[in-house]
Amino acid sequence: MRAAEPAGPDAELARLASWQRELREQFPIVAAHPELAYLDSASTAQKPRAVLDAVQEYLVTRNANAGRGTYPWANATTAALERVRERVGAFLGDPAPDRSSVHFVSGTTEGLRAVALDWLAPQLADGDEILVPFADHEANLVPWREAAERLARAGVEIVVRGLPYQEGSGDYDHRALPGLVGPRTRFVAATHVHHVLGGDMNVHRLREAVGPDVPICLDAAQSVGHVPVDLGRLDVDFLVFSGHKALALPGTGAVWARQSRGPAFRPGGWSGTPNTVGLVSLGVALDWLAAADVGRIERWTTALAARLTDRLRRLPQYEVLGCQLSLAADATAQPRRGIVSFRHRGLGSDDLGFVLHSHGFLVRADSLCRAGARADDARDGAVRVSLHVHNTPEEIDGLLAVLDTLD
Repeated sequence: MRAAEPAGPDAELARLASWQRELREQFPIVAAHPELAYLDSASTAQKPRAVLDAVQEYLVTRNANAGRGTYPWANATTAALERVRERVGAFLGDPAPDRSSVHFVSGTTEGLRAVALDWLAPQLADGDEILVPFADHEANLVPWREAAERLARAGVEIVVRGLPYQEGSGDYDHRALPGLVGPRTRFVAATHVHHVLGGDMNVHRLREAVGPDVPICLDAAQSVGHVPVDLGRLDVDFLVFSGHKALALPGTGAVWARQSRGPAFRPGGWSGTPNTVGLVSLGVALDWLAAADVGRIERWTTALAARLTDRLRRLPQYEVLGCQLSLAADATAQPRRGIVSFRHRGLGSDDLGFVLHSHGFLVRADSLCRAGARADDARDGAVRVSLHVHNTPEEIDGLLAVLDTLD
């Protein structure tokens, strides 16, 4: 009988070590700065060599506008962007690409705003209700409030309700949600992976709570390129993400629309020149991620996060945000998906960020764009460590060694 493989995050890191070393070497900026540990991939991800080479090759061989010319370079660019559109759907596991659509945007914020203003607002009537997250990223709150304000100026009053959260974990409270859903509930906005707490927000429970007819829009900025995304299992109507968090250039992103509940989604206004080189980079980035295996990337970053939380919980001067049941390396609670946020009980988060930078650790340290947080309130600040495939156990251990010196 074959012996069972060792369990736990350290065993997972050991199993994936050679695979990870090969991928780490493909990030030129990481190789060029061995003295630094980049721990801010939730803000923007570093780019592998394949993406950088593809950008260079496109710009020096066939750079042209798309959909506006008939010469070979223009035709090649137009065809390339259509291939990227198809690649996005395939990467997301679109179960019915003949009935859905993919629309390019500059990023998650623009995409969510397009859904709010171009699709949702025209459908709402006096007394309709929408459910939105009040403690997720501000980009997934402001557009829905803006839609409500626009409607109010036109004499249409809708009700904006906040999604309920479980005490202590930060997950949506699916048990309390049915009490907020009624016959006038028209829409739900939610997040796939929380940008501060790092947890999968269990969107399938939202569908169970709101029923089969209410459209759901998913902010997937922290999941696409970091964890496997399967639209065949996610019964949502919109999924929005940013390319720069998925290893592509900034200024790119997409709205995937199921096109089955409500009218077809068509962004309003004249779109203008697309970000051609950015979208070329997005297609290559998705190819690179698929070849690397996003499932393995998730396993690697989740194991690193567990290594960090397991040791942080033993340092009494630190408070780890989010579910406290998931801190131990052998915890059975849902682990963090490569994002860990914490506070020092005596040192301000900004100051802690500066200290870590002085030791070569590049982290995010502020209010983290969390809706409702105040930039001038120290209680709302935190240090966030967000990981990707190029990060190593040695970087986590070095970070912990510095943190341990700060009483």
